[in-house]
Amino acid sequence: MTTDIFTYIDSSQSESGSGGPLEGKTIAIQPNMSVRGWPTEAGSSALERFVALEDATVVERLKEAGATIRGSTCMSELGFGLVGDSAARAVAEGEVDIALVTDTMGEARVSASATGLFGFKPSYGIVSRFGLIGLVPSMECFGIMAKTPAEIIAVLEAITGADDRDFSMSEDAVLDFGDFDRDQPITGTLGVIRENSEFLDRNESKAFDVAISRLEEVGINIREVSLEECGLFRTVHNVIGSVEASSSAGKYDGVRYGHRTQSSRNWNEMYLKSRAESFGLPVKAYLFQGAYFQFENYKAFENACRLRSGLVKQTEALYDEVDFLAVPTRNNGLSIDETRTIDEIYDLFTFTLPANVTGQPAIHVPGSLFGREKDPGLQFIAPRLGDVRLLSLAAKLRIFAKGDK
Repeated sequence: MTTDIFTYIDSSQSESGSGGPLEGKTIAIQPNMSVRGWPTEAGSSALERFVALEDATVVERLKEAGATIRGSTCMSELGFGLVGDSAARAVAEGEVDIALVTDTMGEARVSASATGLFGFKPSYGIVSRFGLIGLVPSMECFGIMAKTPAEIIAVLEAITGADDRDFSMSEDAVLDFGDFDRDQPITGTLGVIRENSEFLDRNESKAFDVAISRLEEVGINIREVSLEECGLFRTVHNVIGSVEASSSAGKYDGVRYGHRTQSSRNWNEMYLKSRAESFGLPVKAYLFQGAYFQFENYKAFENACRLRSGLVKQTEALYDEVDFLAVPTRNNGLSIDETRTIDEIYDLFTFTLPANVTGQPAIHVPGSLFGREKDPGLQFIAPRLGDVRLLSLAAKLRIFAKGDK
């Protein structure tokens, strides 16, 4: 069963009665997240007819916590961009309480900004990626969208923790969920990156300043900080991301599943033609770009990796001065449905890319909390493993703005 929001709905499931912390909560996933017996095509002909053989670790843990996995939402091909993505709509329109999406460039935060939701990207390495059909392994993770930070923290508590099936997880990735306290006064120092103003027009800059002023009114100290090389995040993500994508997609050959061409004279031609026909133009261009850096200009990839290491260190150093960073989530003038080239896609994610490059947690807070219903809102970033403190800040801001819990 499908709709304009869901590619698959599991009509056989009833709401869980396990008594877990997520009992009564309905969750949507994307069709690149494995649920045994469900179509798992990741929005791509390259995975046509593929059915998951077992549950992803996050799916197992959500079920154990009592959640009901309702179905799979529409997604862009292999999660590259947001064209056609319906996960945020599923939450905003009340189809489900919470949605899980792949956050590779900032998808959870950007799509939340278009629908008035909270969108959260956790620290890299604290949630198992086992069972996720990914594209950029070193920068992607499970993002969470919901109407409240409390719902996000409930999901995060259920899905974090060690998993020996995912070797990318960090051994020190343990969160203290006792730090999630919504009732204490809002305190702390928020850093505003000076160089980000270069990417905003006059109206966007004014909206950002208004939101920051609103934060000062609730007791948060604001400090301007400098990250001189912040313009490199896009280049670093683009080079490393395309190389990883090219490598990740190499296994899609049309032999065991996926699209297979109808016109070929031999196995080699079948393989080449099937791959040529399996991907849409944006993904195909991204894979070609990655293959170039992988096989023709590997030095550029090595340089991007070195630059990434430097950006991680420079960003971490900012937390010697501040507790969190505040940046816009996206430019007002960019439409999600019009991002069909690599440049347009990267333009949309200008402000969300840094958290994926550095592996830090980040949350989008709706503009309505600052009295601006149509404003795309703010994004807060915390030091790695500062997820709970970050969500606590968002929850306190919501209480202050809404007058409820």
